[in-house]
Amino acid sequence: MTSNGWVQIILFSLIVIAITKPFGGYMTRVFNGERTLLWPVLRPIERAVYAICRINEKEEQHWTIYCVAMLVFSFAGFITLYLIQRFQAVLPFNPQSMPAVPDHLAFNTAISFVTNTNWQSYVPETTMSYLTQMAGLTVHNFLSAATGIALAIALIRGFARRSAKTIGNFWVDLTRCTLYVLLPISIIVGLFFVWQGVPQNLLPYTAATTLEGAKQLIAQGPVASQEAIKMFGTNGGGFFNANSAHPLENPSAITNLVQIILIFSIGAALTNVFGRMVGSERQGWAIFAVMGVLFLAGTATTYWAEAAGNPALAPLHIDQTASALQAGGNMEGKEVRFGIANSALFATITTDASCGAVNAMHDSFTPLGGMIPMINIQLGEIIFGGVGSGLYGMLLFVIVAMFVAGLMVGRTPEYLGKKLEAYEVKMAMLAILILPLSILGFTAIAAVVPAGLVGLNNSGPHGFSEILYAYTSATGNNGSAFAGLTASTWFYDTTLAAAMFIGRFLMIVPALAVAGSLAAKRIIPESAGTFPTTGPLFVGLTVGLILIIGGLTYFPALSVGPIVEHFAMHAGNLY
Repeated sequence: MTSNGWVQIILFSLIVIAITKPFGGYMTRVFNGERTLLWPVLRPIERAVYAICRINEKEEQHWTIYCVAMLVFSFAGFITLYLIQRFQAVLPFNPQSMPAVPDHLAFNTAISFVTNTNWQSYVPETTMSYLTQMAGLTVHNFLSAATGIALAIALIRGFARRSAKTIGNFWVDLTRCTLYVLLPISIIVGLFFVWQGVPQNLLPYTAATTLEGAKQLIAQGPVASQEAIKMFGTNGGGFFNANSAHPLENPSAITNLVQIILIFSIGAALTNVFGRMVGSERQGWAIFAVMGVLFLAGTATTYWAEAAGNPALAPLHIDQTASALQAGGNMEGKEVRFGIANSALFATITTDASCGAVNAMHDSFTPLGGMIPMINIQLGEIIFGGVGSGLYGMLLFVIVAMFVAGLMVGRTPEYLGKKLEAYEVKMAMLAILILPLSILGFTAIAAVVPAGLVGLNNSGPHGFSEILYAYTSATGNNGSAFAGLTASTWFYDTTLAAAMFIGRFLMIVPALAVAGSLAAKRIIPESAGTFPTTGPLFVGLTVGLILIIGGLTYFPALSVGPIVEHFAMHAGNLY
């Protein structure tokens, strides 16, 4: 590890802290229906949307109606995206004459983008037409992100309201999020990316002649517009197969910095939104602190593992020491223009936030360096998390933490003046346990059936890690992958799609049930026995609970994957 690398990590952290409060304040005003800077321009458009869709913006919904609206909207998006892929051969904006996407792949991709996973079992530049990229994938980058944010706002209202039967209006929250939050910043960032050299056109691919005289086809298209919402909405699906390691998606160090800031911006700001809506910004900063501790721990571990290099290469007398002439450490699968620090930071951020974009190949990380991104997802990507999903996932852990705290002192647990009773705790635990059920269940099946093993390019513990990472990523709606697994088969397209569906919707329903139950409760005044939820004790308890639940749940699987691979590497038995 180098001082330069740590300076970059600290600079990123300070920028995220600096934008959290102002952005959180803006989002709070948006979802409260208050006037903002963009109100004169966007308010007429918002009203027109409500008029066309016959939405009464003043009419709120019970949590069950809110949930049904979200499910119906997601199902309609799934059908639309599936049909666009199946008919892309006869649709316009297809200069490369891409054929129709195969049925099982179209099914997998439609589920993937509707659930904000953006898992790609295909090579984008040879599979998807420009129309599919724009009207299909990019549109769902906006809509799936807005859906996640709307759900987080609904849960926040559950904590903030008293004796209420409603938690908001899904259609209003979806519209305001898209119009006032996602679109304006995506337009600005898209123009910035074009300035930095990211393509944005509808031209056919360019045939070029290399210096050696060989022919090369350079893919291009409407990249910048997709790249902006890909990062800002924590979607992660790349226009190119190499994702943000591709120089046309992520040309320079400055675009790399902007991308990782975009990934964390909404997740961090939502903690401030939470604090503002419940009437105490300190509550939001306490949640931010829990996320920050876990983020820094993961970043430091990944950076240390990658900077240490591969001991199996030592007998070959390969110098892995960082110096003015080389990055040192494990540079396999990493871009020289980013180096180890930015690659480790990007890997940690993208798996903290359910984004899935990558600027280095996680399959080429050292065993422990690759394990941390996997653990980040397995914990539910609650470390700032995806747009919305990180906050409501963290709040579910907070409910369990307050339940444990109540058991320790022998009183009914409460949080923000709301009594946490059996129903809320059961729903929270149900949502938390759904993830390991899917991750470990599908991994166990794929690790023994021939259809699961045929896609592996590696045997032993690393091959198992590739399967485990795939179902971890799908269930966690992340979308990144260990590249050694060929997932474009009927078995993986189907089972990974099922994992994505489970990880998104079977977690959302109990979370909304918690929101509805809490909204109906009265707020009780604090007493001498009320557990303080804004100090170090609360932060430490929540962090400890998260790590204990994660450790007890996933350690057996990790021990036969990356952990045993780590010891094999140090014993010299890896190659």
